[in-house]
Formats: sequence, C-alpha cells, structure tokens
Amino acid sequence: MNTKKFIHPTAVVSPKAHLDEGVSIGPYCCVGDHVVLKKGVQLVSHVVVDGHTRIGEDSVIFPFSSIGLRPQDKKFHGEDSFLEIGNNCHIREHVTINPGTEGGGLYTRIGNDCLLMVASHVAHDCHLGDHVILSNNATLAGHVFVDDFAILGGLSAVHQFVRIGRHAMIGGATGVEGDVIPFGMVLGNRAKLVGLNLVGLKRRGFSTQTIQSLRALYSDLFEENDGTIFAKRVENATQKYLSNLEAQEILEFILKQSQRPLCQAR
Repeated sequence: MNTKKFIHPTAVVSPKAHLDEGVSIGPYCCVGDHVVLKKGVQLVSHVVVDGHTRIGEDSVIFPFSSIGLRPQDKKFHGEDSFLEIGNNCHIREHVTINPGTEGGGLYTRIGNDCLLMVASHVAHDCHLGDHVILSNNATLAGHVFVDDFAILGGLSAVHQFVRIGRHAMIGGATGVEGDVIPFGMVLGNRAKLVGLNLVGLKRRGFSTQTIQSLRALYSDLFEENDGTIFAKRVENATQKYLSNLEAQEILEFILKQSQRPLCQAR
C-alpha cells in the first residue's frame, strides 16, 4: 500500500485534522479541525467530513457524502459530540451520518466492514455492529441499535430506539417500529415477522442442526396457538433451549428491557 498522503489541490483540509499515512483526499473534499483519518482512508471526491469524527483504517467514502455534521435534533445545542467509523467500511454516494447528542451518550458508532449504500442515513446516537449492510435509501432514526451482520433492504426506515438483532433481515420498503429478534426476517408497510433469515444463516455457515433448532424455537414462540400468553411461551422456551446458544441469544434479546415493542408475527 502507498504510505504517502495525497491531498488534491482543490480539497480544503484543516491543518488541525489528523491524517495518517496512506490517506487519500480527492477533489473538492472538505475536512474539519477535529477529524481523524486513519491509515489508508480514501475520500473519493466531494466528501464533507467534520466534527469530532474518527474514520478507521482503509475505509472509503464516495462522492457527496456528509459525515459528522450537526445532528438533526432540536435538542442539540452545539455540545461536543462524536462519531466513530470502524475499519474497512465502504460508504457510498450521498450517505449522511450524524454524531451523537447529549441525550444519547454523545456518540454515534459504526463498526468494522460495514457497507452503507447510496443515500442511506444514520442518525444521531445510533450504534451499528460489524458487517452491517444498509441498502440504498435505508434510513435509521436516532438511538437505533443494529447488531452484527444485519441487513436492511432498500427504502426501509427504522423508528428511533429500535433494536435490530444479529443476522436479522429487514425487507425492502419496510417500516420498522418494533425490535427485531436476532436471525429474524421482517417485511411489510409496518414490519411483521415473517420467519427467520434462513438464507443469511446458511450463507454465514450455521449448521443444519442449529437452523432446525432456531426454526423450532420460532414456532414455539410465534406460531403455536394454544392460548398460552407470550410471556409464558418465552419462559418455557428458556428452559427447553437451555443448551442452545443461538436460541438463548433470541430469548435474551426478547427479555432485555427496551423502549420499543417487539415485532410480532403476522
């Protein structure tokens, strides 16, 4: 890898910004005072990075993206807040990512190896894990938590404070108002569970036995209609699947206190 920094003559880069070796800043980019660009970061062209923003190694940001500027929250009054983007992220054209606010701990964080496609939006105080994909025009309101390997389909929109579990799949043009269980798949104008993300589970190498166990758990929780209240079904499943780590992940997700209801099955 080329270890020399490159700054195009038309770029406006603050002398106070921290640029590691191998950083490349293309035409008409703007980089603010408190920005940190780690080794190998590439701003292709026409990118604005401002605020207390740190971008991890080998991440690439494509034209017309707005990274780290003032959050879209009327309760924000100019306090120092922060945005951290991990290593090897690809942030495509017209993406917007806002830093945190005082009401959410002052931090927005994006993990490693994430792909944010064209015109996706990450609002203030969101936390994304590793290997997350936001498809074209997928949007997150404030305080959303998205765990590792989750995929959001194009034109989907997630309500503030929603949690999306590991390996979950959000269908295209889906409005998500409630928490989505790990490995779950939701779809609809207002999201409803339609099963497990079986394609994702197989692609990620989960064993047939694990997938079968998760399908059985899903059936016990969301498909059985014997009149048992949901809380009791969760309690029974916690004992039944005691030795299954993936099943316990779903159950712990359900039991964890949340500010949003849980997405239920159709």
